Amino acid sequence: MFHSFKYVRKGKPYYFLWEAESGSLYLADYCAFLYVKRQNDELTADEERDYADLTEAQLSEINNELRSLDSQPYDYSDTVFGNGELKAMCLHICHDCNLCCSYCFAGAGTYNTERDYMSAKVGRQAIDFLIAHSGKRHNLEIDFFGGEPLLNLGVVKEIVAYARQKERQYDKKISFTMTTNGLLLDRGTSLWLDAEMENVIISIDGRPEVHNALRKTRGGGECYDVILRNALEFKKIRGNRKYYIRGTFTVNNLDFAEDVAYLRDQGFEQLSLEPVVLPQSSPYAIPDDAMDRVLAEYDRLAELYLDSRSDGKWFNFFHFMIDLHNSPCIKKRLTGCGAGNEYVAVTPTGEIYPCHQFAGKREWLMGSVFEADFNRELQAKFADCNVTSKPQCLECWAKYYCSGGCVANAVNFNGDMNKPFSQACEFMRKRLELSLALQYLEKQKKEENT
Repeated sequence: MFHSFKYVRKGKPYYFLWEAESGSLYLADYCAFLYVKRQNDELTADEERDYADLTEAQLSEINNELRSLDSQPYDYSDTVFGNGELKAMCLHICHDCNLCCSYCFAGAGTYNTERDYMSAKVGRQAIDFLIAHSGKRHNLEIDFFGGEPLLNLGVVKEIVAYARQKERQYDKKISFTMTTNGLLLDRGTSLWLDAEMENVIISIDGRPEVHNALRKTRGGGECYDVILRNALEFKKIRGNRKYYIRGTFTVNNLDFAEDVAYLRDQGFEQLSLEPVVLPQSSPYAIPDDAMDRVLAEYDRLAELYLDSRSDGKWFNFFHFMIDLHNSPCIKKRLTGCGAGNEYVAVTPTGEIYPCHQFAGKREWLMGSVFEADFNRELQAKFADCNVTSKPQCLECWAKYYCSGGCVANAVNFNGDMNKPFSQACEFMRKRLELSLALQYLEKQKKEENT
């Protein structure tokens, strides 16, 4: 399956062919670019006229060369998508938050429930449950989530200490991650997180006016200056270890490349900015008629990315990171995050859900960490929800890097876990094209400089 796309760098067009099954990227000429677009019925009116000018000899030569490069589709028949073993768990340390963000899917961190706090007892039981259901897996993952997990830091510390004991007892290696809004990130907490967390994600939306407009304290106050100061102190402590500054862009900042640039200029090098996921009725949702503007903004961001990395302002952008040589195994590519199958979320009261976005929705309850019973039927349903079960995905050239998209979004927007959220699909395809082009251009520049 070939996909053709164009990337323009400072006025110079680059034409690429992507062979999805082998994961191979080729720099092509304009003729081959047109040929593949025609095969995929994607030509614009101007390109259709250019294609009509190609000779039979040119078309034959292109066809023969592409046939020599084309790969057979993967045979999925022997792929086992679920064996009942868990590898990761999201612990909702509290259903409470010290911020009240306007676009929060979790009802200001409460998940529309009582402001519950996880006890150390529930946390320990969750660790035991994960280990008991992990089978022969050695490497396990725990994500501390909320609400705001630093509101319940004492319990987080107890859980980590307990997990360290269990690691030695059961020959497991547990990696911890925390997602925090950074408001309570003082120096002592930063030092502890640096020592214990494999990764720390701090939420900042970019420019102060963007952040303060939608991410306010529960009393309605602004918090950007405090969070920025705390995040910079943490980054200084963290050094080269993993962290991310993660933001959300809404209809209010469709010029989100400016927010990435602002965060870069503050000194952050590991950045992620995600499109808000809300129904079109929300005043903060990205309107369907603004999609072209968003895709064009990703182009602007790609130029910023290349210019910055070559001009001494190096940074990573999460959605532009791709490794064509050491990519995940085929099972991972087909199943994505593994929600409901290999990964589950645990609420403060110990209830188990497929992921954090399903928390509190009783029809998706999978069990409790205090019970031996676990809804294997629902787990199997999630295991069967993968690229191979989604007709829209099977013919998509990005399927091995999208992995079928977010199951929760599919359910929330389409009422069907096998029907992906179309807006997210468009974003993913655009970011993958840019990731491939950026990798080629940076490799080319490196080779020129050696």
